[in-house]
Amino acid sequence: MYRWQVMERLARRGVVGIVRASDAQAAEKAALQVVDNGLDVVEISLTTPGALTAITQVVAARPDAVIGAGTVLDEASARLAALGGARFLVCPSLHPAVLACGHRYGLAVLPGVASATEIVTALEAGADAVKLFPARAFTPGVLRDLLQALPQAPIVPTGGVDAASAPEWVAAGAIAVGMGGALASGGAETVCDLLKSVADARLPSERVG
Repeated sequence: MYRWQVMERLARRGVVGIVRASDAQAAEKAALQVVDNGLDVVEISLTTPGALTAITQVVAARPDAVIGAGTVLDEASARLAALGGARFLVCPSLHPAVLACGHRYGLAVLPGVASATEIVTALEAGADAVKLFPARAFTPGVLRDLLQALPQAPIVPTGGVDAASAPEWVAAGAIAVGMGGALASGGAETVCDLLKSVADARLPSERVG
């Protein structure tokens, strides 16, 4: 799967499921549950002990899903995630070495940003999209203002986004949102309702499939 295909899947779904757990087994179980409930774009945070093992196991069990690694802080972690089967990397901040390593192995990379300056710097460095983090420090209105100046920026708000606010972020111009706990604890109906609400919130010109 090429980077553009990963980003197309992410944009089509409009939601990235985020898994953080106490150990690899719990992370694997949670990620599989999210995928089986209907969301096939899932990030497993490297803050989880044994996260790389969980990524490898989930990739093997659900090869059609797009599984990524989150909280990637350095080149070594990026390479190990790539070798484990991750298809994208998400970072809390911008690390050029992570971008370079991810792209070397064909992975999409979404560095974290918190300002217009950081968004431009990340795009200049080759980011496939940027993670607006933490989203709870902003509002959909702020995102609209950012996109007035930077309409070319593919932005994924993450950190504090829930099922109620996800459609608001997408309506404001986000290509997708990152969400955690509510997805793992909810069932297939929860995921289905979320994906529908996000799809319905897109501007007509941005709707896919």
